[in-house]
Amino acid sequence: MSTGPDDQDGGRSFWSQWPILLGLTLTWGALWEDFSPGVLLAGVVFSMLTLSFYRLPRVNFSDRFNLWYALVFTFRFLWHVVTASISVAWDAITQGPKIVNSVVAVPLRSHDDLIVTLTGHALALVPGSLVIDVDRPSSTLYLHCLNVDNAEAVEGFRAEALSTEAAIIRAIGTKADLALVREDEARRADATAGRRLG
Repeated sequence: MSTGPDDQDGGRSFWSQWPILLGLTLTWGALWEDFSPGVLLAGVVFSMLTLSFYRLPRVNFSDRFNLWYALVFTFRFLWHVVTASISVAWDAITQGPKIVNSVVAVPLRSHDDLIVTLTGHALALVPGSLVIDVDRPSSTLYLHCLNVDNAEAVEGFRAEALSTEAAIIRAIGTKADLALVREDEARRADATAGRRLG
């Protein structure tokens, strides 16, 4: 009988899921509203049991973490949440029902499940946009966007979404995804320079 990759390196695969283990443990503490050592220890035990007995999909982590870019992403995200909240409130007051909304497709560069998921959540948590569908084979996010009423606004939102993806990749993405981001940004810079010269 043949064994799959998870059977051959089960221990390594299990412990490679430590970010999920950490997340489940913190969730346990949040549910109990108590982060004392005893409660967190119980959370670790129950999280390990959950990962052991329930065949959750394996999430492939890159084993790469850049603290500086993680902080940059965090402050960037919080800044966008604040500014977008003000912008949405202002549009609601000044335009009301006249606001034009659009559905914008954003083809991401990464095909990594974790990067796609984090990008989608980061965009959805910023007021004014909501992920309504994900095309997994092409890593395309479809977002309902507030006050996006022309092609220029669509391209501006798409560029902002790709910048969010790039910030996440710089923080925790694989080297391959980081190379894709750099190549795409260089190509976009060359195209912009060409339009200016033209």
